[in-house]
Amino acid sequence: MDGTTGAAILWFKRDLRLDDHPALARAAASGFPVLPLYIVEPGLWAEPDASGRHYAFLGEALAELRADLAALGAALVIRVGRATEVLEDLRRRHGITHLVSHEETGNTWTYARDRAVAGWARAQGVSWEELPQSGVVRRLAGRDGWAAQRDRFVFADPVPAPAALRALWAESDPWPAPEALGLAPDPCPGRQRGGRAEALRTLDSFLNARGREYRRAMSSPREGATACSRLSPHLALGALSVREAAQAGAARQRAVKGTRDGWAGSLKSFQSRLAWRDHFMQKLEDEPAVEHRCLHPAYEGLRPRAPDKTRLAAWAAGETGLPFVDACMRMLRHTGWMNFRMRSMLVAVASYHLWLDWRETGPVLARLFTDYEPGIHWPQMQMQSGTTGMNTIRIYNPVKQGRDQDPTGAFTRAWLPELAAVPDAHLQEPWRWEGADGVLGRTYPEPIVDVPAAARAAREAVWGVRKGAGFRDTASALVERHASRKDGAGRFVNDRAPRKRRRAPDDDRQGSFGF
Repeated sequence: MDGTTGAAILWFKRDLRLDDHPALARAAASGFPVLPLYIVEPGLWAEPDASGRHYAFLGEALAELRADLAALGAALVIRVGRATEVLEDLRRRHGITHLVSHEETGNTWTYARDRAVAGWARAQGVSWEELPQSGVVRRLAGRDGWAAQRDRFVFADPVPAPAALRALWAESDPWPAPEALGLAPDPCPGRQRGGRAEALRTLDSFLNARGREYRRAMSSPREGATACSRLSPHLALGALSVREAAQAGAARQRAVKGTRDGWAGSLKSFQSRLAWRDHFMQKLEDEPAVEHRCLHPAYEGLRPRAPDKTRLAAWAAGETGLPFVDACMRMLRHTGWMNFRMRSMLVAVASYHLWLDWRETGPVLARLFTDYEPGIHWPQMQMQSGTTGMNTIRIYNPVKQGRDQDPTGAFTRAWLPELAAVPDAHLQEPWRWEGADGVLGRTYPEPIVDVPAAARAAREAVWGVRKGAGFRDTASALVERHASRKDGAGRFVNDRAPRKRRRAPDDDRQGSFGF
């Protein structure tokens, strides 16, 4: 930037912090007076993936960001409206010549919004500079070498927060109530709180206390709530950067090197999940249509686009009559969080046993996840519903999952008190209990599907698609564009060597992702 004339807007989006903030550092060093701005966009909050719990978490993070900016001598300006209209109003009033922000990999709505802002900037002669804040690479030609690029960014020196900001003041709009944005009431009593301080406390408690059992306990719906990092909502909203998390994890790895108390393995797994986070976000960056179209086109039309409303409503409410599924959904509704294995099972049961299209179930889960990250969510929705063409088809048996992941029944019983009378031996299949008539259809619903029969029908249908002409050729091209490059030890590699043409593999490695 030329700091001689003009003024700059620092547009905060999902980067609500001061430390390790490349866009903030660039704006502060520009020499321009800087106007820190957050835009509450009604159109974004009207999207089907938005919810009241997201908005509440955002409000907490922005309140802390406002206080942190005040310490630099700057005021966070809140404006409500369409981004192009807000930016144009500020340009005319304050002589704005530059716009600085981070590169966002968001949903289809934010992608279209950013394209509109780019058009506005060109038309008005405003220079818009976007800076990366994660390992995602814009305009990536192919996945060969991506991991090395990602690591170079993530393990580069963090960007220090400026000591002060030459600030430009502008009037703020009042903070809208959720109902003013059309957001329905969304009680989530167990939700994590937002904000930078909470993000740092969560990181510290994971790396120094809770995380020791991470590798062992992450798949448990009960233990995972404590053993998992719980950083995902803070990373999604940018109160914490992936670079900060990865480098804090690396420092802790050095400190525990040579110990045999579980820390080394768990911290290695944590770093792997941080890398997978960027990997999945890169998928959406490379293929924005993954939010709306099956990655492998052969799967279009496999499931009805108009869902069975009864099944969809029962699944969303935790009333399917499949105890472990319902317990997981009720926990999610109450807390806004669920571990990865259980998220996968919820999607798989909806997709295979209930035969619901991922585009119908995806928005439901997006609204419930406080940590909703589009770049992870939509590729995972497709992966777990079997429409990528390059991943193992995983039809979770919800009865077996309940027995394996909740062997004592404590988790299931905590969320389904109406099953108190059901003996342990029948907890995951209460319909097999001789006293089932006193519970099922009365205090707890009968199962809405026959689990083995539904799985059998789904397996035949999904695998049948893979036998179609041309399926493997398309799948091979998808692998070339989107699949990870890893060596035999499971590490990302910078794969520059020429490779033989690949057959379409069952790429099972991504199933290890989870926070």
